Amino acid sequence: MSPPFLGSLFGPVCEIDVVLNDADSRKTAELKMEDGKVEKHFLFYDGESVAGKVSLPMMMMMKLPLPRHSELFGDKSNTHEFVNLVKELALPGELTQNRSYDFEFMQVEKPYESYVGANVRLRYFLKVTIVRRLSDLVREYDLVVHQLATYPDVNNSIKMEVGIEDCLHIEFEYNKSKYHLKDVIVGKIYFLLVRIKIQHMELQLIKKEITGIGPSTTTETETVAKYEIMDGAPVKGESIPIRLFLAGYDLTATMRDVNKKFSVRYFLNLVLVDEEDRRYFKQQEIVLWRKAPEKLRKRNFHQRYESPESRPVVSAEQPEM
Repeated sequence: MSPPFLGSLFGPVCEIDVVLNDADSRKTAELKMEDGKVEKHFLFYDGESVAGKVSLPMMMMMKLPLPRHSELFGDKSNTHEFVNLVKELALPGELTQNRSYDFEFMQVEKPYESYVGANVRLRYFLKVTIVRRLSDLVREYDLVVHQLATYPDVNNSIKMEVGIEDCLHIEFEYNKSKYHLKDVIVGKIYFLLVRIKIQHMELQLIKKEITGIGPSTTTETETVAKYEIMDGAPVKGESIPIRLFLAGYDLTATMRDVNKKFSVRYFLNLVLVDEEDRRYFKQQEIVLWRKAPEKLRKRNFHQRYESPESRPVVSAEQPEM
């Protein structure tokens, strides 16, 4: 069954069908929109061609661009187009019968992944424009793009010692610092000194969407996942294992300085709550990447994921351990 954007777009006045050449075999992917609704569109990778057929019964002239741009939700006019490919499918004139027009955008560069966040949206879409005397008819067809990556050459484990002087000393270790989106975070926490009464401990996966530059920078923080490590007081010498499965959460890959407009970063946040409800925590950045499907791993639709070394991040809003 074709996605809902194919066919019958302008009602009885001018019906347009846009069908991709490989619509029967091409996979679709879901994209959660800013209003919470989930849309399903055809899935593409970097370097793949976009080809198909436009059918319509009447027109004056038609253009078919393939725009790619990012939008900042705080200002709908703040749209940044990073590539725009255009195919003019027909010269001006009138049609007396139904016509179909083939189109193909060869080996299209798609440098970024489709993304919808709190304050920004990055889109890839086909736009059909029918130029008429009074007003143009325009229809957009969204595509979903995934950026694939291979296993990192270096994927060091994370080891840290944190604590409160003379009160608490903890060592924690995560098995690696870069995880694919279906991965499992495995770790262990060691209690070396415990002189405060801890009631609760949990591990959080934090997503930060950073938009803007300099003083206009805005950061949206979302707690994507919570993993209860313990409920009760630990004792000196105790160790607690951690296993957090990522597959069940709506995650994107880490995105850094996309078109110099926004970034999406992820952090592991270790939170402790004492008997007086005081919260202590420590954050550590990790990198998330999208693993290529099995049948694509031998093809050229993936790239090596490079990222700066992760650094621990401490917030001033809560006591540091």
